[in-house]
Amino acid sequence: MKIVPKGAVSYGIDLGKSTFHVVGVDRDGAPIQRIKLNRTTVLQFFTLTKAAKIGMEACPGSQWLARKLSALGHRVFILPAQFVKPFVKSNKNDIIDAEAIVEALNRPTMRFVQIKTEVQSDLQAIHRVRDNVVAARTKVVCQARAFCLEYGIGMRPSVGAFRKDIVKVLSDESNDLTPMMRALLRDLVEDFNTLDQRLENLNKQISSIAARDDQATWLATIPGIGALTATALVSAIGNAVQFKKARDLPAWLGLVPAQYSTGGKTTLGSISKRGNPYIRRLLIHGARAVLLHLNRERSALGRWIDSLEKRVCRNKVIVAIANKIARIAWVISRTPGSLYLEKSAIAA
Repeated sequence: MKIVPKGAVSYGIDLGKSTFHVVGVDRDGAPIQRIKLNRTTVLQFFTLTKAAKIGMEACPGSQWLARKLSALGHRVFILPAQFVKPFVKSNKNDIIDAEAIVEALNRPTMRFVQIKTEVQSDLQAIHRVRDNVVAARTKVVCQARAFCLEYGIGMRPSVGAFRKDIVKVLSDESNDLTPMMRALLRDLVEDFNTLDQRLENLNKQISSIAARDDQATWLATIPGIGALTATALVSAIGNAVQFKKARDLPAWLGLVPAQYSTGGKTTLGSISKRGNPYIRRLLIHGARAVLLHLNRERSALGRWIDSLEKRVCRNKVIVAIANKIARIAWVISRTPGSLYLEKSAIAA
């Protein structure tokens, strides 16, 4: 039986693996249609629907459906789940969740998640896989080092040191390793080499994409940003139109102090660590590199860092640099073709 639209102007969709609960409301916000659809009929239903405002929570599958519905002429918005939760009334079920979504959708101050292109989704997936490979490789290294310590053999930290030390440990027949443990360590070394090769291939793939992508090329001109961070930013923020001001991007990344203020008393804590932890980590690492290697005598940014170091501790300087890098990245993302031009310290 075909489900016919009843002329709602806004819809909230609660997404599932195979079922979608939809609530439509009129111009006054009153629900006029509550339906349950599957993955096939949801597109058929909205093909018959007049252009409407549609909202859904950010979750796996939301980007795909948002692209499909946008292609049908609808205005589609993806809402962060934490902003929808306050609108859930009393008990919870899928229809109530859909009602909460459409109610949150029509709030004038609501914030939304940018709809990604397929290219952005592919690029983000590569970064997710790379992050998992790095974590798996680190786990293998830590496990092998811990096993060796159980037999009185200490190895230096870091992946580079492990590559050299493990070869010496396995070739030394005079140490206390048992035959079983020696064989087990050889298996771990094979796992490490496999993950190491896979990581190298992913890095080459990301570098190749960065070389072909104009926005990534522009972003890579910023100190502290290389191919890895540039492509991660492209996949996460696109052209950054969802951020109205430069300071909104570092705030979204959690690079600003968490605030708990009341009664006219302002209380600022440590950084909020909200948003995308992967990109925040990359920017922090890039900021460390800037702090160590930037030529401060020839750079206005370097002079700013010098003045900052006189007032705050090293970790706060690093976060401040990461914040500034994010602001510059916002400007370049919003202005196609723009590059980072370093101002000299004398001119500043």
